[in-house]
Amino acid sequence: MDLDLLPDLYRDHVAELQRRYEPILAELGLDAVVLHSGSLKKRSEFDDQDWPLRPTPHFQHWLPLKEADCALVVAPGKKPKLLWRKTQSYWERPAEPEQRYFDACLDIEELPQIDDLRPHVPPGRIGFVGDEPALGVRWGLGADRYNYAHLIGRLDRLRVHKTPYEVACLAEANRLAAAGHEALRAAFRTGDLPELTLHLRYLEATRQDDSETPYKNIVALGHNAATLHHIHYGKRAAPKDVQSLLVDAGATFQGYASDITRTWLRGTGATASAFGHLVAGVEAMQLRLCAAAKVDLPYEELHEEAHRQVIDILQEVRIVRQPLDPDAARVVSRAFFPHGLGHSLGLQCHDVGCALVKPRLDNPYLRNTSIIAPGQVFTIEPGIYFVDFLMDQLRQGPQGPSIDWSLVTALAELGGVRIEDDLHITAHAGPENLTRPWLPVGGGS
Repeated sequence: MDLDLLPDLYRDHVAELQRRYEPILAELGLDAVVLHSGSLKKRSEFDDQDWPLRPTPHFQHWLPLKEADCALVVAPGKKPKLLWRKTQSYWERPAEPEQRYFDACLDIEELPQIDDLRPHVPPGRIGFVGDEPALGVRWGLGADRYNYAHLIGRLDRLRVHKTPYEVACLAEANRLAAAGHEALRAAFRTGDLPELTLHLRYLEATRQDDSETPYKNIVALGHNAATLHHIHYGKRAAPKDVQSLLVDAGATFQGYASDITRTWLRGTGATASAFGHLVAGVEAMQLRLCAAAKVDLPYEELHEEAHRQVIDILQEVRIVRQPLDPDAARVVSRAFFPHGLGHSLGLQCHDVGCALVKPRLDNPYLRNTSIIAPGQVFTIEPGIYFVDFLMDQLRQGPQGPSIDWSLVTALAELGGVRIEDDLHITAHAGPENLTRPWLPVGGGS
């Protein structure tokens, strides 16, 4: 991405948000809305340390500023006004924004503190969005306007369809994360490193601290890959003739997240060969599913297609030894692939607005139930895993005899496979893969 284009893209982004906000405020009878940047949260009631700030996404939708207790006032027909709380403190100094192109698009007023918002907002009904229930009252706006439910719902839906500026930020977040994935692939191939060391290598390669990553990096060697969100990193190397590494990790750029997973294998022999075929099968399936993500298709249909293809892969690798009727296939596929195919992506890793409809009862963890539409950005992340208790349940059920349990036991030492890319849906050019330009291969040896 040419970062020189960002100022123009951002200017258009702010204009588009202003255009989208105005009918919502008119519909709800609001004269303005105040978007709070967020407050620092104590780690514990028993000490005085704060968690790093995670800005309120509705505030961050307008500008990439990570400072607590700032406010943005959005009113119809007026330039958005940023009340930038600039505190004097020798304990900590907030990091300066990486880019200051928002200066030209906002009316900015720097304040040592904000005691009363009323001088800064127009008269009338004012909406308030923030993470502190008492703050709107303390700032003089009235309790009834705090996180007005209808307002929040409409603003959340605005974030489903990304502007070109947002897509550019998401693409850059993918580029940054790719450097970390490549670093870990190389480190895994050349040495026996513990998970903690690999995690630190990822942070070094992406040049982002833990607090900047969109979620805690998942770095899983061997059997740990069967734990879908494994973050309790091993601190000692565990050299083995056959080993796998699953890395599910992203990066952020201007608040926008990437979410990428790759699975790697090293070693030789029958188990390595079978697992290699499993990785190749999931990789090919993932690419087919990405290509099939077309406008007007219900995302849940993609999820269902993934389960059909999981059964095909399990049969090709000879984990499933005999044909299954549709009901049995549904049980077996969900034992090996227990999570949803993907989720909306944006300012939050599991972004809002694409799960307004509940999934089918047998898809309880599916986080995207939308009809695919231009401007959406979401992940495609199929996987096949050997989760101990799910395998035990399957073995004891009526489908147990159809499974080669000796092969499952051998492959369980390698945990499982997941391949994940981030897709942007375009109106006419089909799905745009934001990940593959930087990581063309999804997994392997």
